[in-house]
Amino acid sequence: MEDRKIRVGITQGDTNGIGYEIILKTFAEPALLELCTPIIYGNPRIATYHRKSMELTTNFASVQQADEILPDRLNMVVVDDAEVKIDLGQSSPEAGQQALKALQRALADYKEGKIDVLVTAPINKYGIQSDEFRFPGHTEYIQAEVGEGNEALMILMNERLRVALVTAHLPLSEVPAAITVERIMARLRTLHLALCRDFAISGPRIAVLSLNPHAGENGLLGKEETEVIAPAIAQAAEEGISVFGPYAADGFFGSRMYEHYDAVLAMYHDQGLTVFKTLAMEDGVNYTAGLPLVRTSPDHGTAYDIAGKGVADENSFRQAIYTAIDVWRNRIRYDEARENPLPKLYSERREDTFGSRPRRDSESGNAPRYRREGDRHDRPKRNE
Repeated sequence: MEDRKIRVGITQGDTNGIGYEIILKTFAEPALLELCTPIIYGNPRIATYHRKSMELTTNFASVQQADEILPDRLNMVVVDDAEVKIDLGQSSPEAGQQALKALQRALADYKEGKIDVLVTAPINKYGIQSDEFRFPGHTEYIQAEVGEGNEALMILMNERLRVALVTAHLPLSEVPAAITVERIMARLRTLHLALCRDFAISGPRIAVLSLNPHAGENGLLGKEETEVIAPAIAQAAEEGISVFGPYAADGFFGSRMYEHYDAVLAMYHDQGLTVFKTLAMEDGVNYTAGLPLVRTSPDHGTAYDIAGKGVADENSFRQAIYTAIDVWRNRIRYDEARENPLPKLYSERREDTFGSRPRRDSESGNAPRYRREGDRHDRPKRNE
């Protein structure tokens, strides 16, 4: 691992939202500069407007190229220096173009090795649409630009819960047809590897949710569970992935069964994210697994309703910074440990059988809690 600090690229996001507020608030904490060298991709005029309007004190150094950054400062690569109308709380083509220019420049610098990880401030998915951007969101655009043929997997996470999605930005009417054995298997493989490599979890356990109410009631309320989801779970178990389900989402979350698993695979966007954001809106992180690039973002949007009021909570963005740093470090350790593996001389027995449901304690009726490994965070403590 190199001695230099991790270079964190940060896109400004929609300039009429809370992007600059949460960025500047996050780096008002000097201790973060001990962990990384942050590089904002944005417009210094817009950043200065937000800083002055909310009386923030965070300073940044403007540079023209990422090669010119200062290691102990908050840096800004100037993507555009034009005067742009700021219309706080409103979607506009100008704000969308500013967000796109920042994203394009950051990805170009990633390809040239000038940044290590990427943290994106929120965009307005409608406002950013143009001839250059015809995607449902950040994830799909980044996959197309730097995915190298890999398919991205959206994971919403904090330290208590990780929720991944089989289908993400897809109309609900199209979800059933998109739920296939092949698609579920691809998601499970990506999720399993991410838990091992990106989050340093040994022997991760994954819970899979059903599509229909009450897990289909043996075909009475839908056949996807018996014809698609269960076969995919069985196939994943044969590959050595420790996977369980399918579970009806309401009972699964209502009984807090998620506490016994390292990740949950939901079938569609709102099935997993409604519960996640209810439980973890203030510290949740959107992590894009499956790509060569480590990319995170806060789990909220542009928050137009509070833009410019100085009341936005920056904790989700701060956690996105921490997560990107942790994943980058974990990947290096994981890959280094497997560069020259020793030959396996014996078969290691495990108490748990892949593919079987966790046994319940006969007295309490609760599934046992499994110890997690990893998830170490070399983070500065916040001043409460």
